[in-house]
Amino acid sequence: MTLLIQLKDEMKNAMRAKEKLALGVIRMAISAIRKIEIDDKIVLDDTSIIGVLTKMVKQRKESIKMFTDGGRDELAAKEAAEITVIEKFLPQPLSADEISALIAQAIADTGATSMADMGKVMATLKAQMQGKADLGKVSGLIRATLNS
Repeated sequence: MTLLIQLKDEMKNAMRAKEKLALGVIRMAISAIRKIEIDDKIVLDDTSIIGVLTKMVKQRKESIKMFTDGGRDELAAKEAAEITVIEKFLPQPLSADEISALIAQAIADTGATSMADMGKVMATLKAQMQGKADLGKVSGLIRATLNS
């Protein structure tokens, strides 16, 4: 079952259960996917849909930080609840040990020895870690490994 079909099924379940928050978030996700498909005249596969969902989570995390800094805890809580709904559709996150092992493997596979090779390493890891790890943090770990 594709991720889009899974989203649509969960939308129906949320409608039946009258879960307004989940229904709204799932509709927002489907809408974002459809917008990209229509704008680019393509059909997104599961990997691309995971990218869209990951971007939605990242946006909400940034909003939580801003709302918390602004003293708007009720809005931050709403954003956190939305993240919980979206994360149901994302793959399980990788553990720190798994991330370290994948980084070491990618560095060995690409023969990276300096920061100039970071792009090659990131390109190798991006497909493996999409939706499973924060690529910004992974980038920092790669930097630390290559600089040492």
